[in-house]
Amino acid sequence: MANKYNRILLKLSGESLMGEQKYGIDEKRLHEYALQIKEIADMGIQIGIVIGGGNIFRGLSGASKGFDRVKGDQMGMLATVINSLALNSALTSVGAKSRVLTAIRMEPIGEFYSKDKAIETLNRGEIAIFSAGTGNPFFTTDTGSSLRGIEIEADVMLKGTRVDGIYTADPEKDPTATKFDSISYDEVLVKNLKVMDLSATVMCRDNKLPIVVFNMDKPGNLKKVLSGEPIGTYVHA
Repeated sequence: MANKYNRILLKLSGESLMGEQKYGIDEKRLHEYALQIKEIADMGIQIGIVIGGGNIFRGLSGASKGFDRVKGDQMGMLATVINSLALNSALTSVGAKSRVLTAIRMEPIGEFYSKDKAIETLNRGEIAIFSAGTGNPFFTTDTGSSLRGIEIEADVMLKGTRVDGIYTADPEKDPTATKFDSISYDEVLVKNLKVMDLSATVMCRDNKLPIVVFNMDKPGNLKKVLSGEPIGTYVHA
């Protein structure tokens, strides 16, 4: 079967990296993610990845506890770099080539991001991990994902979460919530569905970058999405 997409931006949640833990990185979950990502890399798909940092530090929650918002967001950016290095190491351990690009200069931890460098990495068959968000405070890693997905001209943004798509309400809290198989960007905005933050959704809409929200924590799901199986929720114009 032909791949449905050739170049993707995969957004991973920092919280998902915690696995069964309450904080930090669960090595078992990290290994499962690395295997899933290598599986699709072996199919010839070009992969850019953005990981959140909520398993280590979340700038917005820090601000609510008295941190300066800009300093809090910078701490959150560094958390995403830690997660990116962990994924880079996990991918190497399973035989996949990957490279960490950072939105803030911090050689030799990672290379400074540029679109050209990212595209060269993808064209070489390496996985590009984009860390430190956009490099600016007041922007989430969702917005960082939209930005990088648009810059690298990805065919789709795949948002891996703990739930299997977009629901009318939070399915973990509301048992009557129903799932959307597909939904438009505008419906997401009008219904105020918490898929991504507002600016990220608008960027995807304005640049025609479709989104698939799916459960990344179920091994094999990433390959199913790439093979065109109807899992998750498809967000479109």
